[in-house]
Amino acid sequence: MSRFAVVVLAAGKSSRFADPHHKKPFAMLAGRAVWMHSVERFASRADVCQTILVVAAEDREEFARKYGANVAFMGIEVVEGGAERADSVAAAVARLRDDATHVAIHDAARPLVTDAEVDRVFAAAVAHHAAILAAPVTATLKRVAGARVASTESRDGLWAAQTPQVFEAGLYRRGLAEAAGVAVTDDAQLIERLGEAVAVVEGSPQNLKITSRDDLALAEAILAARPRPKPPGANPFADDDLWR
Repeated sequence: MSRFAVVVLAAGKSSRFADPHHKKPFAMLAGRAVWMHSVERFASRADVCQTILVVAAEDREEFARKYGANVAFMGIEVVEGGAERADSVAAAVARLRDDATHVAIHDAARPLVTDAEVDRVFAAAVAHHAAILAAPVTATLKRVAGARVASTESRDGLWAAQTPQVFEAGLYRRGLAEAAGVAVTDDAQLIERLGEAVAVVEGSPQNLKITSRDDLALAEAILAARPRPKPPGANPFADDDLWR
């Protein structure tokens, strides 16, 4: 049986979020911190054997004070990240349990990923050793130089990568080791550099990455439009609106 260790990254600087009070993983979304929404997609899954949340060293003390009880209740581990994203991932991967057959890397700032999307990308990683969520690019792409359009690029075959990105644990460790010191912008690049195939699972544009305050407002609207889970014992045929 495949067992997944999940690394949720919340150690970035959030420089574009432009909130003097919160980094984006710790901003409030529908009454809870953004990171909680992300972690909840994984922590209670039967196929997840370990969930690691990576936070910046500068945030560790305040995080423990504010969220220590949540961390204990959810059964997750907290690891200090490094200067770069790759350093943060490596710090978490060093803590993976021996029984984890696969590792999933997810951005804490993507709180809207659905259970169904996680199901599909986990299954694809088991079948193909490496898999990512991604969405086809639908916008017209302009190459810009000096604040002027230099050319219009074809979007044929272009997909926007999302997370989670999921890999066989041994394969991912090999990718990390062989890319030491090389700048990459996502984890799938580590596997691509090995010459290994990475399967693509179509995700939703709603699996957005919160970068700005506008993104947070959009995430609020998306969550508000989704059906709420019914209380235990509720009539499964009842109108969802009764539970809003």
